[in-house]
Amino acid sequence: MLFNRAMSEGAQGVGPTTESVTSVLEGLDEADRETITLRLERWSDDLVAALAVLYPDRDVSALAVRLIESAVAAYSDRSPELRRLDQRRLLRPDWLQQPSMFGYACYTDRFAGDLEGLRGRIDYLRDLGVSYLHLMPLLQPREGDNDGGYAVQDYRSVRADLGDIDDLKRLASDLRGQGISLVLDLVLNHVAREHEWARRARAGESHYRDYFHVYPDRVMPDAYERTLPEVFPDFAPGNFTWDDALEGWVWTTFNEWQWDVNWANPDVLVEYADIVLHLANLGVEVLRLDAIAFTWKRLGTNCQNQPEVHAVTQALRTVARIACPALAFKAEAIVGPRDLVQYLGQGEHAGRVSDLAYHNSLMVQVWSMLATGSTGLTKQALSALPTTPPSGTWICYVSCHDDIGWAIDDGDAAAAGLDGHAHRRFLSNWYAGEHPGTWADGLVFQHNPATGDKRISGTAASLTGLAAAEARGDASATGLALARLFLAHAVVAGWGGIPVVWSGDELGMPNDPFWALERGHEDDNRWAHRGRLDWGLAARRHDLETVPAKVFLGLRHLAAVRAGLPQLHAAGPTRVLLDTDDGVLAVVRTHPSGPMVCVYNVTDTWRTVDLRHFTDAGITAPFDALGGYPVFGGADGRASLSPYAAWWVVDAPAEVPHA
Repeated sequence: MLFNRAMSEGAQGVGPTTESVTSVLEGLDEADRETITLRLERWSDDLVAALAVLYPDRDVSALAVRLIESAVAAYSDRSPELRRLDQRRLLRPDWLQQPSMFGYACYTDRFAGDLEGLRGRIDYLRDLGVSYLHLMPLLQPREGDNDGGYAVQDYRSVRADLGDIDDLKRLASDLRGQGISLVLDLVLNHVAREHEWARRARAGESHYRDYFHVYPDRVMPDAYERTLPEVFPDFAPGNFTWDDALEGWVWTTFNEWQWDVNWANPDVLVEYADIVLHLANLGVEVLRLDAIAFTWKRLGTNCQNQPEVHAVTQALRTVARIACPALAFKAEAIVGPRDLVQYLGQGEHAGRVSDLAYHNSLMVQVWSMLATGSTGLTKQALSALPTTPPSGTWICYVSCHDDIGWAIDDGDAAAAGLDGHAHRRFLSNWYAGEHPGTWADGLVFQHNPATGDKRISGTAASLTGLAAAEARGDASATGLALARLFLAHAVVAGWGGIPVVWSGDELGMPNDPFWALERGHEDDNRWAHRGRLDWGLAARRHDLETVPAKVFLGLRHLAAVRAGLPQLHAAGPTRVLLDTDDGVLAVVRTHPSGPMVCVYNVTDTWRTVDLRHFTDAGITAPFDALGGYPVFGGADGRASLSPYAAWWVVDAPAEVPHA
């Protein structure tokens, strides 16, 4: 039986030996032993390399064997249905990059009541074109305030009001049968104060005390605080909380009842690896690695985006590849544009970390373009992003469960002739409905006067002015708002990643006016855009006389057109054209099947685009796949774009007359 260098000799003498790994494989039948051996040959180097970075002073060999033992045990427990899925994913490693991927995100209870109710709504999701379903936190959280479920008390049980583990397994199986991949959150940075690890730490067990960052006095907390930002300055100032039972200050980045775990302790890595494998064996196909940017702490920094963060991901991903290669990882890293691409893998981590990452920068730029009617900053910011690895895939979105923070790089702003601080303030005021001429109706979230940070909550319909225009019966304003909304979704659906629609946005739902009346929500206005899905509106989704139908069918059209365009395979590069009208964003996508040029008028006035952009890209007979018609130009060689027009231009099908 052959093992690679890391198995036979160890990486620089610290990897597991053939003998140690062979003992782990005892008990497997011949076919399973061959399968695991081949996977170890493929991925063991990645595991050893990550562990050597994380724990240079530890026995990496013994730690690697512990993790391999967990992987083999999980593989043995994996159902035949999921093993078959593993084989299918290995045969099509780019499954997440296919243009047919179209996502939806929701809270289970606010979408369908519970897990069983959601099983009954799968047809609705298929009607929209969904193939990727992200269910917001549904693992057992602490009672009372729990940050929308992100304060997890038990990773191995489901909220009782939603069902149980068997309900989750049935749902995952039913979704898979309908071609929908289930996505769940795995909170990596912290656990609830009521979690078993925290309870045992408070009870005096030193083993579990070491799972957290605990200090006997304020010396180290104060040293860290000098460079740490406050995530929630309104209701969770500071980053440390005194705990009487611990007799110490515990690190609490997000809330006093969310305790940051200590990833410098290898036992924490082993615990989370077991949790990853457990969730994968329930049928979860993608894990959203929540708050991953915060997981590694280093004095003198903001304790975000530290190099070890990527080694943590690499270690977890490798363990998953050995046991359950169908599982994919998504990095929830809402970070600055320059740090973003690292979460898809760069340098030594290329192809070894998360398969997916949120394109937060694209989302911010969409809202910036709509507010300003200008693409100058967007062209600068998106052109400046490093190239993504071919195996990496963006999650693209217009809005999500969270607030919008204006992650605009000061350098990008300066290059575009703007002041970064002033532009962020403008965007906050515009979308809060406080700027002259605005059509938006959002809510200010977590205003920090000291830093000027002023984030925004609100549904897509509220932020595009659709909700307000419809409420006052203004047909003209409603039409413009619908065009803005479709344009925003077209930009993210045409970028090449996986577009994900936030629940309710597909029906043009407004902010929930009663968000503050629910117990525990009164201090968090993000619940304004987390309203319960209005099934009355959903029932009208095919009646084109209604606004919900116009929104729903528009998004369904985007999903259907996307699925037929190989140019939108996520591995294809996207290049921003810099020499277009300031009100026009144009991007070129290249693919062996042919070129594609996406053109967007981000203004409420007519604009033009030069036809040479299509010929320069290699398109001889320009055809707008979204509209289904050829693109014609005038005598001046320019084509006219109506207000908020969105074109996906490819070569015309053979049966379509050419310009």
